[in-house]
Amino acid sequence: MKQMKITPVILAGGYGKRLWPLSREYTPKQLIPLVTKKTMLQETILRISNNPDINSPIVICGSEHRFFVAEQLREIDVKPKAIILEPVGRNTAPAIALAANFLKESNNDSVMLVLPADHIIKNKNHFLYLIKIAAKYANKKNLITFGIDPSIPDTGYGYIQKGKIIESELVYEIKEFKEKPDLKTAKKFLAAKSYLWNSGMFAFKPSIYLEELKFFQPELYQIASRSFKQRYSDLDFLRIPEKNFLNCPSISIDYAVMEKTKKGIILKADLIWSDVGSWDSLSNISKKDSKNNTKVGDVFLYKTNNSYIRSTDKFVATIGLNNLIVVNTKDGILICNKNNSQDVSKVTDYLRNNDRSEQLHHKIVFRPWGSYESLIKEKNFQVKNLTIKKNSQTSLQVHKFRSEHWIVVKGKALITVNEKKEVLTKNQSIDIPIGSKHRIKNIGKTDLNIIEVQTGVYLEEDDIVRIEDSYGRAS
Repeated sequence: MKQMKITPVILAGGYGKRLWPLSREYTPKQLIPLVTKKTMLQETILRISNNPDINSPIVICGSEHRFFVAEQLREIDVKPKAIILEPVGRNTAPAIALAANFLKESNNDSVMLVLPADHIIKNKNHFLYLIKIAAKYANKKNLITFGIDPSIPDTGYGYIQKGKIIESELVYEIKEFKEKPDLKTAKKFLAAKSYLWNSGMFAFKPSIYLEELKFFQPELYQIASRSFKQRYSDLDFLRIPEKNFLNCPSISIDYAVMEKTKKGIILKADLIWSDVGSWDSLSNISKKDSKNNTKVGDVFLYKTNNSYIRSTDKFVATIGLNNLIVVNTKDGILICNKNNSQDVSKVTDYLRNNDRSEQLHHKIVFRPWGSYESLIKEKNFQVKNLTIKKNSQTSLQVHKFRSEHWIVVKGKALITVNEKKEVLTKNQSIDIPIGSKHRIKNIGKTDLNIIEVQTGVYLEEDDIVRIEDSYGRAS
């Protein structure tokens, strides 16, 4: 009997707090290009695409990232089996349970290949070979985790101790899971040569995963299964209702199942791999110059060694630096010692605790219709640069506290104000009074750029009442 194809399950949730200021809550690391011109999500999917043994992927993400994910899949010409939207993040075990239920209800018990969307793997062909080995054991009712052969005593990863050999120093029983160690313990693990980094990649059949989940985590199993049965379609997405899913325990697949099951085995993966969990780990796998520096963007280095310097906005020069991370964006600069790169999450905690927008989004904020950038913001006025993509339009909306003035600087716009429609081109403008229904539609052949001047007593984004929306966001 011919074996069913492997179904990838891409976990595209999460935040990536240690990669601030590039990674933000609304634009996390998996949705931005860090190493190549493609995003990490795109690289993860392309790594396994165009393979006769592998199906189209199931992607799981948060609702706030749904349009980013859909657009990035469209850019690489990949049509997913499903994009499942979690109403809240509940770690990996519930997310994987949603995907397993999707396959179960599709009468598809093909091997699930669970991949985080934010990993870098450079030796693709060997990875595809390892996937075949994993699938072979998954079809024997095993739950496989991929363990990375450690190259350094890294304290940012969990470790797994290998047990008895099952197949030619490649597949092992699992002896024990270990938490992220201190440096002294990590050095012992490396010297022992019996420990592997816990990669967070897995392979198993949906039926076996759900069976083990039901045994070890019955409450989680019930809530995830019930929540999936209550799913509903929203445009191209499958939404999971919030009501039941909120009660789901937040727990990783390692704690929930892998550390308890007797069906778990580990596949030694000799890969050029990184989960890019910090700026230091990104530096380790990035291209270096003769002084062990990585330069990204418009930067100049003098008497600088062993450093990672990145600028997305302005010219940056460094003199006399050693072992530092410097990352510049339009609204944030990070300077830290490489040895302290795990502590960058302290910055995002500070920003969150003080209600600072710099932990949520960049100066350029993306929307399903395009993006906007705040150029000037004072007490009672704000100036924005709007970019509306070709064949796209904003929602039909109303503001209660502000009026707007729009000036077209590029492209062709169809403007709706109440019952009136008007076509505007370059250098033409229009006023939008407080309380009027309004919308912008790009009817040109290129992106549409509009300068928006807002005046009023309240200028925040929650002063929007959406009456009609092409993207399912109507109030």
